[in-house]
Amino acid sequence: MKLIGPFVQLLTMDQMPLKGALSDDQLVIIYNGGVLIDGQTIIEVGTYDHLLEKYAHKALELEKIEKGMVAMPGFIDAHTHICWAGSRAADYAKRLSGKTYLEIATEGGGIWSTVQKTREASMQYLQNITDEHANQMLNDGVTTIEVKSGYGLTVADELKILQAIKSAPSKADLVPTCLAAHICPNDFNGSKSEYLLLMVNELLPEVKRQKLSNRVDVFVEPSAFGVGEANFYLQKAKELGFDLVVHGDQFNVGGSQLAIEMCALSVDHLEASGQHEMNLLGKSNVVSVVLPGASLGLGMPFAPARKLLDSGACLVIASDWNPGSAPMGDLLMQAAILGAYEKLTLAETLAAITVRAASALNLSDRGVLSPGRIADIIAFRTSDFRDIVNRQGKLKPSFVWKRGEKLALQLL
Repeated sequence: MKLIGPFVQLLTMDQMPLKGALSDDQLVIIYNGGVLIDGQTIIEVGTYDHLLEKYAHKALELEKIEKGMVAMPGFIDAHTHICWAGSRAADYAKRLSGKTYLEIATEGGGIWSTVQKTREASMQYLQNITDEHANQMLNDGVTTIEVKSGYGLTVADELKILQAIKSAPSKADLVPTCLAAHICPNDFNGSKSEYLLLMVNELLPEVKRQKLSNRVDVFVEPSAFGVGEANFYLQKAKELGFDLVVHGDQFNVGGSQLAIEMCALSVDHLEASGQHEMNLLGKSNVVSVVLPGASLGLGMPFAPARKLLDSGACLVIASDWNPGSAPMGDLLMQAAILGAYEKLTLAETLAAITVRAASALNLSDRGVLSPGRIADIIAFRTSDFRDIVNRQGKLKPSFVWKRGEKLALQLL
């Protein structure tokens, strides 16, 4: 067993309700804290001196923290697209000149341009770029990363992307999601419904057979797939045993209500959601994942995070890191910026990238520092946890432990 500490403050994120508004006095903070681990698992958290005395009879390995630090659970990014090839810098320049996201897509830019580059890329390249992006996120304290396909849009290319995600060697835990229903590819000879039927019949069973993903996502927008088309696809995916996720309410509403009807794990985006949609989400068990990086990248309003929380929803903040609409990829910075604009408490912001983010991925073994959870721990060089958000992403973790292993950040 190994005892890590002492930390000036140990922010456990334990005992936090998964839905609704949170106040900072709900945060569980252990002063002069320590974490006792055995292999990959947390055995106990408490004051360092108490743990040292309690387990003095054991052959304890001591990992001393010599400088004042605050520790908390590793961050969890519940929505990314970090497996891609090519660049969308030209799209960004066009947006700055006044063209909209949809206009650029109509001209052949947008998702379709990334699809073409990703199809051309080798498995090795996609594996390497996924690893590179994941390691950059690890350096920022993100220890669990959801990663979507969706830049292949053929059976063979979607499988290639999912295989690259599965085989990427990063020490971060990668949670793959099949997003073959990202858009209907421009070169598909048939209707959107026919494309989805092809994915249902030929791709999804193979994804299951190869154990490449247990999650299926669909982009619900008139420019991608309509509510009726998405409903059919999600029904079939559910019958095959997949967990469901929806890209919804980004430009038009409809996706969030479909997610609720289908009992999806989450609905992600929500920039267009109104009070009606927020009330429905607040009464449901569907997690509301907001993506401030997409708002920053597209120059559009943020999702109504404050109103979602006040409506009773489970709010999660994710980076949406992708080459086009959300190229920043810095989860903590985005969460801090959103929190400032939407007046989120520190508890709401930090829960949205730890314990509540774990619920969006249906993972109960992380996001909290408590006995039985995975030992994913990050530590910041400060004596006050509030600095983590106050510095708006510029304060990076000095130490990252992934499954109990202290990582050499300079090598990430």
